[in-house]
Amino acid sequence: MKLDDDKAAVPSLRVDVVETGQRPRRGRTPCEIGGDLTFTTEHLESYCLAQWEPVIFDALVVAAAVEFCDRMQRRKTQHWGRIFELCIPVHDPDRWRAAAVSTSLKDALEFLTGDRWEMSFVSRKAPAYVPHQFPFDLSSDAQAVIPFSEGLDSRAVAGLMHREMRDGLIRVRLGTKEFLPGTGASDVKQPFTSIPYRVKPKTGVFRESSARSRGFKFSLISGIAAYLVKAKRIIVTESGQGSLGPVLVAVGQGYEDYRSYPPFMDRMVVFLQALFNYRVQFEFPRLWYTKGETLAAFVRACTDDGAWSTTWSCWQQNRQSSVDGHRRQCGICAACMLRRLSVHAAGLSEAPETYVWENLSAQTFEGGAAPGFAHTTKALREYAIAGTLHLDHLATLQKSPMNKGMIDLTISQLSRSRALPEDTVRASLNRLLNQHESEWMSFLDSLGPEAFVMNWVVRP
Repeated sequence: MKLDDDKAAVPSLRVDVVETGQRPRRGRTPCEIGGDLTFTTEHLESYCLAQWEPVIFDALVVAAAVEFCDRMQRRKTQHWGRIFELCIPVHDPDRWRAAAVSTSLKDALEFLTGDRWEMSFVSRKAPAYVPHQFPFDLSSDAQAVIPFSEGLDSRAVAGLMHREMRDGLIRVRLGTKEFLPGTGASDVKQPFTSIPYRVKPKTGVFRESSARSRGFKFSLISGIAAYLVKAKRIIVTESGQGSLGPVLVAVGQGYEDYRSYPPFMDRMVVFLQALFNYRVQFEFPRLWYTKGETLAAFVRACTDDGAWSTTWSCWQQNRQSSVDGHRRQCGICAACMLRRLSVHAAGLSEAPETYVWENLSAQTFEGGAAPGFAHTTKALREYAIAGTLHLDHLATLQKSPMNKGMIDLTISQLSRSRALPEDTVRASLNRLLNQHESEWMSFLDSLGPEAFVMNWVVRP
């Protein structure tokens, strides 16, 4: 079927990425490097560890352009997929047009986002900025890179893996907020301190919030870092609930969320090898454990065991989760609910002021919020219901025969991905789901029978 025929029923977007001062072709949406995609010189320099390779900049532009498309085109309520035509200027178009690169790139993106991607590459009009090279504080024997954010899993797994690898573990900061460890000589820089670009449309606003392309962005950034330091391993920090839960419990008519799913990372391995001629492997050390078990292991094993309390899990924006001018985590989105469940499971506690919704034991949704919070909206209530139901459905997943086919498919995919016998995968997945159920039921019991959360879960 031709692209033009498909567009009558499927949302579509044609985008030309252009260099500064250039214009897109007729009928194309412009995405300007230096306008819609902006690079930070200092952060770009943190990726210049040796002789600069233009393919690194091109790969970053590809990641940014994919994010631009993904966030610009709204999905239809009853139809998940979209069609994208994306043209990107690169330094070596033949490299990107090679069948091994273009096919694996398309395969990874389409599996991840559930959309159709038609990508083409043209020569740049002018070479991109070449970052200055600085001495970096790097181990001569880099064993692995680990994507590092403000999240709880990220902090805990980084701590656990550092005990094993010490200076052989290289952190790659995800997000645009700079990571400054504060160690090392003043004239020695830290590598990979921030994602070196921002994506923000010059005109209009982003229309789509599902953001499945984040999985591509973060895995590609991690792959670039591994290639630059010549590490063979990339550590994925998500615990089982974060990696497998969004696949096992899909939302409504939505496409499965594969952002931290091993079979997606397998596709990224193929793409990265085709692009850089360098093979890495993504490892999931906490795949078969809950977030609560990961947090408990971190607290037992690491000297900075209190560092977990400074992490950030919430998805909400500042204006939706501030009390008296101070930013808090909302406490009721899916990410916050999983965090609170995990803290309870690990036998730990947090101050009520950590969250906007200080009291989950309150009898009403509104009554659980901090007294100074005046933005209790229908949308926040729906977020709270969705977050609660996700964890509840995951806890009861094995009880319904209707889920058997989906569980069997997931086991088959994970067996191939992790090169493990299906019986081994099934036993590990069963243990994970049973552990999650136990933690969830204990957490609900701790809230009490009159808690507003209990109005949203089904109990025999």
